[in-house]
Amino acid sequence: MATQKLLYAGLGALTAGYGVMNSIYTVDGGHRAVLFSRVGGVQSEDIKTEGMHFKIPWLQWPLIYDIRSQAYKVVSPSGTADLQMVDIGLRVLYRPQPDRIGIIAQTIGEDFSDKVLPSIIHDTLKSVMAQYNAASLLTKRNEVSMAIRNDLEQRARDFNIILDDVAITDTQFSPLFTQSIENKQIAQQQAFQAKFIVQQALEEKKQKIVSAEGEAQSATLIGEALKKNPAYLKLQRIEYGKKVSRVIAQSPNKVMMDTGNLLLDVKGVDTMMK
Repeated sequence: MATQKLLYAGLGALTAGYGVMNSIYTVDGGHRAVLFSRVGGVQSEDIKTEGMHFKIPWLQWPLIYDIRSQAYKVVSPSGTADLQMVDIGLRVLYRPQPDRIGIIAQTIGEDFSDKVLPSIIHDTLKSVMAQYNAASLLTKRNEVSMAIRNDLEQRARDFNIILDDVAITDTQFSPLFTQSIENKQIAQQQAFQAKFIVQQALEEKKQKIVSAEGEAQSATLIGEALKKNPAYLKLQRIEYGKKVSRVIAQSPNKVMMDTGNLLLDVKGVDTMMK
């Protein structure tokens, strides 16, 4: 009899322990939960925060959602306004709206990101890119990214999803369009180089004109100076004669030269000036 009582007591303790263990659940940090009941369905108004909570075993169980930002990446082929096909890589940081967890559980389910994000991202990319040329992804990247973000945030809000960030991560153009861009860049570089060569030639022409004008003015001034003071020419002839004599003096050969060859015929200068 005592053994039977102990057996019943043990079974009761095990049952109670099992019941207690299955009556407690924990919501981790950065998560929210709602209870699903076999009787009343999702208790959407009673959102559980972090910590320990109670439930009725077998009758209730928690639906737990991560409300921290998570990354979702999509590559979508989209057509542009100039009929070019572009593969756009988009990364979004998303999270469920914490106070709407119950609505998400009722209308979408726990895998809401896989059900909602691909469709709205593809649709948004196609609708936005249809308003821009393919070249806009290079010249107006920030504007295109902002347009995609604004449209996508509005679409996600309809499903109680918050987007913390939207960014274009990659753009792949068709080979033909890529080649046309490279050819355009080469043509622009060649045009810039030709323009530079023309400008350089014009500058050299101006320099030559200025140099010629300076030499002409210098020759005019020297001519006027010689008319006013013939001694200057005599001095120049003497200086040139000195230079010639130094060169001849360094030569191993003996050379006999008169004053005319040494440019020292200063008397001839007087005759020339007269």
